[in-house]
Amino acid sequence: MKIIKSASLDSIEAIAIDVESTFTKGLPTFTIVGMISTSISESKDRVKSALLTNGFKFPPLKITVNLSPSEIAKKGTHFDLAIALQIAFYEDKKVDFSDIFIFGELALDGNIKDTNSIFPIILSLSKKDSINKVLVCTQTAQKLVNIPNLEIYCVKNLDQAIEFIKTDKKENYLYEKKKLEYKTLIINDEQYFYDTNYLEDFKDVIGQDMAKYAAMICAAGNHNLIMEGSPGCGKSMISKRLQYIMPPMNLEEILEKAKLLALDFKEVDFFPIRAFRSPHHSSTKSSIFGGGSSNAKMGEIALSNGGILFFDELPHFSKSILEALREPLEDNKILISRVNNKILYETKFIFVAAMNPCPCGNLLSSVKECRCNEIEIQRYKNKLSEPFLDRIDLYLVMNDSFKDNKNKVSSKELHENIIKAFIKQKQRGQKELNGKLSDEEIKKYCILDEESLNILEKARFNYQLSFRSINKVLKVARTIADLNDNEIITKNDLLQSLNFRRR
Repeated sequence: MKIIKSASLDSIEAIAIDVESTFTKGLPTFTIVGMISTSISESKDRVKSALLTNGFKFPPLKITVNLSPSEIAKKGTHFDLAIALQIAFYEDKKVDFSDIFIFGELALDGNIKDTNSIFPIILSLSKKDSINKVLVCTQTAQKLVNIPNLEIYCVKNLDQAIEFIKTDKKENYLYEKKKLEYKTLIINDEQYFYDTNYLEDFKDVIGQDMAKYAAMICAAGNHNLIMEGSPGCGKSMISKRLQYIMPPMNLEEILEKAKLLALDFKEVDFFPIRAFRSPHHSSTKSSIFGGGSSNAKMGEIALSNGGILFFDELPHFSKSILEALREPLEDNKILISRVNNKILYETKFIFVAAMNPCPCGNLLSSVKECRCNEIEIQRYKNKLSEPFLDRIDLYLVMNDSFKDNKNKVSSKELHENIIKAFIKQKQRGQKELNGKLSDEEIKKYCILDEESLNILEKARFNYQLSFRSINKVLKVARTIADLNDNEIITKNDLLQSLNFRRR
């Protein structure tokens, strides 16, 4: 019995699947078994049509195709090509498929198509070192070129796939790999990529120097940020420009972003620009955190991993959503549990939010009068609990003054400073940027001078800082020190960090 290797997605991870087949005497039938979905069951008609269209005579036998292991639920149309090759070579006893994985959906005329699930499947297998060679169509091959240590063989249709299996000159079908053509940094023998095309530029934001500085700290160290201010003062503009000045990405991060795009049924790209997710405040809890009645699916916080999750009009989100954010903000992961499965997602995103100071928005306005009473303002503010706010690194109150509108700092200037701070963090040997440091790493990297230690001790009593708050202050101070090119945290770095704590 011949076995062709393929794979299927189990939530966000891939599982290798063996495509087996038998051809026995009996009433001619074609059956696919192995806990298959409707899309695989319909494969019978696509495979049969593709083979007959290309001049292949279907054998008058009882054909049984099994996708093993049979206890795992399988879905996807990418098994078509493997099933078709099993039938096409049913008489050939010498052919060997053992060293290559095969993926592709068949059109009725025999052409091979790409599917959204192939890229995340192959990437997942590659991370486990479970795959070395793969046979796919041209469209899929273009997505796979950046996956390291992978030989990609490319065919356009079923005829070429059959010819590829028969030939000894398989190198003729080898797809040429291309390098990412972006600006690069090499730090500690690892390559990082970044782009300098700023589709939305900070120079469009009038004034708000302190907010721009907070945004630079936020991006340089992966710190959570909340901006409070009157409507139209620039909160959303600043948030939407953050993704273009984020730190450089290594190849693994770029591939992970592409994987999440594919799983979200979006067009895959390999730009070194981090994800930006901005759900509306009317979004359901399941859409934010993931879930479903039987199979757990990804939500916004999983899709924003490695990037930015932006909540506009923060207090208008339901209290249950805001409270549930506390675990992923603290642990950088979330476990979605359902009866049928349990999925652990990484949530190493930057949380950025914008909010008005009161329901009408004019409490801090210098030109408009606030229409809210104290009870309405208190009820509005009470939607944000202290444990939730304690997880925010940078809290900024913005004014609506345009006196400083002459100072137009650009995204390019901010990005250059962020890259310098990024290099310093990586040269210290940090795997994570400052905002995501563990307690042990804080002790190792967030070193204070004697004067700063005394100031922090006074601040702890005066501002009643919790242990988590102190860690947040230290991590922000470490980023400010990196931006100021200081080896250890100085008094000025610490005072600036304390200035961004909510009081």
